[in-house]
Amino acid sequence: MIVVNRERANVINTPHGSGIRPLIDRTTSAITQCSLAEETLPPGCAVTPHHHREIEEIYYVVSGRGSMTVGDETREVIAGDAIYVPRNHRHSLSNTGSEPIRLILVCGPAFFYEDQVFEGQP
Repeated sequence: MIVVNRERANVINTPHGSGIRPLIDRTTSAITQCSLAEETLPPGCAVTPHHHREIEEIYYVVSGRGSMTVGDETREVIAGDAIYVPRNHRHSLSNTGSEPIRLILVCGPAFFYEDQVFEGQP
């Protein structure tokens, strides 16, 4: 059994200003088929637009509000919303509120950096 408490999880600080806590992923276990992480996105910050070649992703908004773009569609999202991001779909999340957005990120297969493609990359 593997138990990872969020308070003891490593925090990865991203270039766009968020903090990601990998909970169960390739860095904490031998898991390969899915992964779970928590992300905190401060007010005024936005996830850099990107897509994944292999990974499908679910963003679950625990608290806060923002504007989520997946492909050509943009919608306001609030606490309690789950957003499905298909593979190869460009996506981004902007915090439009006054408090941090707290997200749960679920990926399948398990997240790996090499699969992430940012704007301007092939």
